[in-house]
Amino acid sequence: MKTSRIEFNELSKIIDPVAGMRENWYLVTAEHDGTVNTLTAGWGALGNVWEKKIAIVYIRPQRHTKKYMDASGRFTMTFFDGRQQEMGFLGSNSGADVPDKIEKSGLHLAHVDGQPTFEEGSVVLNCRILYSQEQKAENFVDPKLAAACFPDKDYSVMYVAEIEAAYRIEE
Repeated sequence: MKTSRIEFNELSKIIDPVAGMRENWYLVTAEHDGTVNTLTAGWGALGNVWEKKIAIVYIRPQRHTKKYMDASGRFTMTFFDGRQQEMGFLGSNSGADVPDKIEKSGLHLAHVDGQPTFEEGSVVLNCRILYSQEQKAENFVDPKLAAACFPDKDYSVMYVAEIEAAYRIEE
């Protein structure tokens, strides 16, 4: 797999920080002890926090990938041109129940700078976790939002991560 580094000031030209995350989704992938797990995400943000280029992702506590993120302190965000079917499969199957879900999805695992990503991706961000915080019902200023997004009260954990490197994945 061939990659080329993306300068941070070019990221917003390649990834729409609003529609690119919500409408196209992306994969959050982490590796620990030689095992990789991934999940499909649609919530998140890119920006500047604490004088660092950052990515913010929100992961529900029951997601299997969360354990890998917490153990390794790192994750990748892989964006795709299309691939909704594969991403739908990965988002609706847990690695705890389907340990070979990546293989079954039809995507092919690869590594960039030692971090897991996918050959079929278009862009990968290598991220190092700086901060995490559990969301709580009482912190929502608009309780209707909490009820609508978390009907089971399984509030996400917010991860703020430094984007250490960004790459375009080339065919």
